Amino acid sequence: MDILTDKKKAFFDTFGFLAFPGLLADCIDEIIEAFDDIWAQRGGGHNGQPHDGIRRSCIVPFIDQHERLCALLDDPRIKEILVGLLGENFNYMGSDGNYYAGDTQWHSDGWGKEIRFVKIALYLDHLTRDTGCLRVIPGSHHLKDQYANNVENTVRKSHEQWDIHGPDVPALALETNPGDVVLFNHNLKHAAFGGSPRRRMFTINCSERFPEDEEHIELLKTQIAARARFWNDRAYGKIMLATAGPERKKHLTQVLAHDAHLAELSARAREEMPEPSRG
Repeated sequence: MDILTDKKKAFFDTFGFLAFPGLLADCIDEIIEAFDDIWAQRGGGHNGQPHDGIRRSCIVPFIDQHERLCALLDDPRIKEILVGLLGENFNYMGSDGNYYAGDTQWHSDGWGKEIRFVKIALYLDHLTRDTGCLRVIPGSHHLKDQYANNVENTVRKSHEQWDIHGPDVPALALETNPGDVVLFNHNLKHAAFGGSPRRRMFTINCSERFPEDEEHIELLKTQIAARARFWNDRAYGKIMLATAGPERKKHLTQVLAHDAHLAELSARAREEMPEPSRG
């Protein structure tokens, strides 16, 4: 399909993100219907309670809850992007579905150099810079770069450091329409400001396959363990596994082989937390 050209790969390596306007416009109605179905089955909000418009509501894993969204991992357009950035045997590392409320401050989803992680984000409402679209700081994903490390150490204290607030930090606003796809390196600094109390968005998180040595497998187990705060006993949902064909399964096998510790950690989290994490 030639969606991910060599020039786009070079752009991603340099700046840490890509945008594909209209990439899934032909099936966005089905995607939105599936998104809404999942929330309706879950009581409309977080942990079976209606979304209150004050706090983020979150479901993890998300695409695993609906056959149509599971199939996004099989979509040739999504596959081309993920294979091009992460390799033929990339791992599906999970997903989250969200009703966002208010601002999301500057942060990274990771800060590691061992394995490349990519987040695909689908925003299901028209969003502008002033109504909650994704903002990114290009190039802030390069861990060994002095600029990126300065951003890492200061951006969450922008008023103290630079006498400006989060929305005024120099950044690129990726305004989107439903059907657009944006993606970014987990290390990239990103945020959103001015959004409505009911912004619809879900993600697909993937990584390079981990080398099968002890050090890297322990790193993978640590990544899997982080899901305990969402009260997940297994890394994937039942529908994701039941509908997986041979091609999809190769992107699930490594995580499935190393998630046996998750149930015990989740049981402990249920005892210690009043509700699953909101993000």
